[in-house]
Amino acid sequence: MSAASNSTEIVFGTDGWRGIIANDFTFPNVRKVTRAIASYLETAYSKDRPVLVSYDTRFLADEFARAAAEVLVDLGWTVKIVERDCPTPVIAYNAKHLNSAGALMFTASHNPAPYCGIKYIPDYAGPATPEITDTIVANIARSSDEVPSGRNLDKITTFDPKPAYLQFIYSLLDVERIRAAKLKVKYDALFSTSRGYLDEVLEYCGCEVESFNTYRDVLFGGGMPEPKGEQLEGLVAAVKKDQADLGLATDGDSDRFGVVDEQGNVLTPNTVLLLLARHLVKNRGKSGAIVRTVATTHLLDNMAAQYGLPLYETPVGFKYVGEKMRETEVLIGGEESGGLSIIGHIPEKDGILANMLVAEAIAYEGKPLTQLVDEAIKEAGGPLYNTRLDLHLNDAHKKAVLDSCINNPPSEVAGIKVKEVGRKDGIKLYLEDGGWVLLRPSGTEPLMRVYLETNSPEKETKVAAAMEAMIQKLEPATV
Repeated sequence: MSAASNSTEIVFGTDGWRGIIANDFTFPNVRKVTRAIASYLETAYSKDRPVLVSYDTRFLADEFARAAAEVLVDLGWTVKIVERDCPTPVIAYNAKHLNSAGALMFTASHNPAPYCGIKYIPDYAGPATPEITDTIVANIARSSDEVPSGRNLDKITTFDPKPAYLQFIYSLLDVERIRAAKLKVKYDALFSTSRGYLDEVLEYCGCEVESFNTYRDVLFGGGMPEPKGEQLEGLVAAVKKDQADLGLATDGDSDRFGVVDEQGNVLTPNTVLLLLARHLVKNRGKSGAIVRTVATTHLLDNMAAQYGLPLYETPVGFKYVGEKMRETEVLIGGEESGGLSIIGHIPEKDGILANMLVAEAIAYEGKPLTQLVDEAIKEAGGPLYNTRLDLHLNDAHKKAVLDSCINNPPSEVAGIKVKEVGRKDGIKLYLEDGGWVLLRPSGTEPLMRVYLETNSPEKETKVAAAMEAMIQKLEPATV
């Protein structure tokens, strides 16, 4: 088949390319994208450095990974492929640890079961920056999807990435302090790659652990591998039933965390970020900048001011947080969608470490998690109230909304004055009372996402209603 034989457009989003298996995520397209990545590798690395290949628990992910490995060795690269499905932070750590030419990770993260994806992780162990992904995407058009010749298969070897990663994680945690606390923990693997990792770390740290869904199920039990809301009902029930100290979960490739407190409340990622920023300074004596995306709570700004730490705001996507981590000393970097990393760790989000740091915070304070959360929120001047609206708009409507907000931004929202308009990513309206609204169009779906944060539930309702009304009014006339 020629390079142009499959006309499906391959688009890289905030974290690689995702598609529906057997629709656009096919073996020919995987070979094409792998060759596009290999063309980039030729410009950045010498072939004496291995390329790592990894995959999550999805249907055919291991076979897609093998297909990519065969393309790479056909092009003269040496490949190390994981011996079983593997968390993204684990392969990212090994990309650096093994002095590799980076890693290909086959995952669709928290997306539903029909999806698979591929992302390239450079040797610095964080998400590829836009310059790298733009180069890869530009290479796709001239890349072939042909089946490789089958030569050099002896250059594919399997390896276990776990021992090196676990040794590193234990160096970041106060293992003895966690052991002394003898925490009772419920863990729901959600059929993800964290099974055999997070449960093993918890047991090593002396926790009494009960684990659920610790096997591969390509349908994720009929749900989604996303550690929030209805996906965690079983975990919440188990925590309440046995009066556990906390419940933990991860998404499909284990780079996002899920935390349930001892009363059965599922904590928001914003809350966990705030809790851990405070813990790292107060209990661990760490310092550095706090980095958050435009869609993440401003309580982190207040916490940074409280402790005299720099605060950086980035566009949405952990690649921007990771980039800042490579430029400066970052205490904690994170995003409202459930990813974080900390000082001393790789510039990649890690749900395994994030969950363990929550356990460590409880161990240090000797208080229930609900109390720690209340103290952190109070210290940061909260509570603040967040919500996100996903409004279904076509491209023309999305463009009309953005054009209007850029050329004629609203002077007020629900009677609250707009003091500043930010354009770092989408349109962010900074309100006079300290609240904010972010309008951000989806690049891959017919959606306008509206994030907002206010200082009362009443304002939250009013601001959300005002924004929805404003957006509907801007619907372009149909001809």
